[in-house]
Amino acid sequence: MPLSEHEQRMLEQMERALYAEDPKFASALEGSGLRTYTRRRVYQAVAGFLVGIALLMAGMVAQLIWVSVVGFLVMLGCAVLAVTGWRKAPKPGEQPAAAARRQPRPKRSMMDRIEERWQRRRDEQGR
Repeated sequence: MPLSEHEQRMLEQMERALYAEDPKFASALEGSGLRTYTRRRVYQAVAGFLVGIALLMAGMVAQLIWVSVVGFLVMLGCAVLAVTGWRKAPKPGEQPAAAARRQPRPKRSMMDRIEERWQRRRDEQGR
C-alpha cells in the first residue's frame, strides 16, 4: 500500500531532520541493508555460475549430455541473477527511499503503443 502525500512529506521531513542532526549516522543507515543483500545475491550467483561450469565440464568428460545441459542452465540462471542484482544495487550515496517514492509508470500494452504510433503517423500525413 503506497504512502499518502501527507505521509510522504512527513517521512521526508524526518529524513531531513535525521541528516541535519547526525549526518554520519544517517549515511551509515542509508541503504546498507539493501546493498548488503544485493552484494550477497551477486556473490551467490557467481558461485552458482562456477558450479554450472563444473557441471558442464563434468557432463562433457562423462559424456552425459543432460548433465552438461543442466550445467549450462545453471550458468544462465546465475548470470541473469548476477546482472539483475548488480543493476538493482543502490549506488554509494544514493537514497533508496527516493526510488521507493517514485511513482511507477503505467504499463502500456504493445497494442496501445502501436496504436499510438499509428495515430501519430496519420496525424502527420494529414497535415
